[in-house]
Amino acid sequence: MHVAAPKLRVVAATMFATAVLAVTPLHATTMPVGIAAFGVGSTLTTFTGLANGTEVNGLIVDGIQFNYSLGNGLVIIDGGPGPTNNISPPNIVSIGNDTGTLRLTLPSFVDTFGDGYAILNISAVANATTINLFSGATNVGSLSYSGVPDPAFTGGFAGIQSTIPFNIVQITFNSAAAPAFALDNIRTANNGPTVPEPSTMLLVGTGIGLLWFSHRRRAHNSGLHET
Repeated sequence: MHVAAPKLRVVAATMFATAVLAVTPLHATTMPVGIAAFGVGSTLTTFTGLANGTEVNGLIVDGIQFNYSLGNGLVIIDGGPGPTNNISPPNIVSIGNDTGTLRLTLPSFVDTFGDGYAILNISAVANATTINLFSGATNVGSLSYSGVPDPAFTGGFAGIQSTIPFNIVQITFNSAAAPAFALDNIRTANNGPTVPEPSTMLLVGTGIGLLWFSHRRRAHNSGLHET
């Protein structure tokens, strides 16, 4: 009877620590990156060789599946808006309505993603595009990017790195500022092991501490009983 309580505490602490070690944080730490983050080993996806008018919804290029949901427009491969600093036709463009989400399902998990984009505007636009990252069905983080003349149409390069690997990327564009968008030069990479979130490390430390405390308590109680 005197040993049962410490044993129960050890079992409870062990179960807690095991559960903590299995925890995966729901939100990653994300940060913007430039093209320089995509070095040796990264992949570059373009739409060279695809005919103008090719439907993007359901299209698979380099293992990436593209899907788009919107009101009453189309998303196709086209030659517009012409060359920019980050787009070289043919590229993805929206026709008629750009209110919606462009979804990219990647062939494998990565931790770094980027794309060249443009919107139909000629001035600087805050939150011109937003990238949301998903690990399966779990949203792990997002970033928004301001567009600048690039050089004629507003746009730029939108790059993001995450401490949690992801395999789905959802991209939206500022439809209030521009009635159309273009996208090209998609880059993916794995730039190193993921970094545990501080909250996860704290929980792991707490679980280990409980195990140590329970072990010391059991040893102390056993010594008392032996005397």
